[in-house]
Amino acid sequence: MNVGKTGMKALSIVSRAFVYCWGLFTIFTFLWILTSALKTNNEFFSKAWGLFKTPQFSNFTKILFNYKLERGFINSIFVVIVAIVGVLVVSTPAAYVLARIIFPFRRSLSKFITFGMGIPVQFLLIPLYFIIFRMKLIDNLWGLILVYISLSIPFTIFLMTGFFKSLPGALEEAARIDGCSKIRTFFKIMLPLGQPAIVTATVFLFLDLINEFLFAFTLIGSDTKYTMSVQIYSLQGSMQYTGDWVALFAGIVIIIIPSAIIYLFLSRQLIQGITMGAVKE
Repeated sequence: MNVGKTGMKALSIVSRAFVYCWGLFTIFTFLWILTSALKTNNEFFSKAWGLFKTPQFSNFTKILFNYKLERGFINSIFVVIVAIVGVLVVSTPAAYVLARIIFPFRRSLSKFITFGMGIPVQFLLIPLYFIIFRMKLIDNLWGLILVYISLSIPFTIFLMTGFFKSLPGALEEAARIDGCSKIRTFFKIMLPLGQPAIVTATVFLFLDLINEFLFAFTLIGSDTKYTMSVQIYSLQGSMQYTGDWVALFAGIVIIIIPSAIIYLFLSRQLIQGITMGAVKE
């Protein structure tokens, strides 16, 4: 017994040490990128690990307007917001039905949707490309939005189903006694109570989609429709000839900022959402 407790304590210490080291490495990497973004090119190449003399905020305006990153930023925000709204419109009522309403093959349908989470997206790249091609939505932001919605629905339903299962059944019974239909019960009672799950799903979806690269790179060909991640990738190739690497670092900082802001303000909901799907039927 003592050996087991000692082993668990040692494992806990090692795990904490790993998390702390990983956190310090992440913070150091971000600070180095931020410091590099505020240097001149001469300072960056002469002392890559040193500090800047005078912060060069012009690097951010340069990457935004001279290199047109603001266009990719706007495209990314548009695609992500529309995709999140579409996912929530489909997934929220579907999760409620799977969690609270008894009907034939409910468990099988839930397992089938959960199975969709385990399919690597790389396997779906070619089939989805041909589907979007037949829909004539290649090089169209709406085609990319449809792909994001379809790929995000299984996880969102799984997450929100766990939350709706945890709500007390007495609420539905009281609504049924008052004469509410199932649809009215959902919109009047369950949907307002489901706001924490909606916020959590929104955070997960935003962090996942804002920096998505594979499908955006495959489905979008025009530089005017690039998302931020694809535009930074294309700029990285041109920087090999211009040597303006500090502007590229400024672009990376701009890409990181939206995710960092969302996580800082909604980190509690994000952590709570990790355990939302742990409720058993």
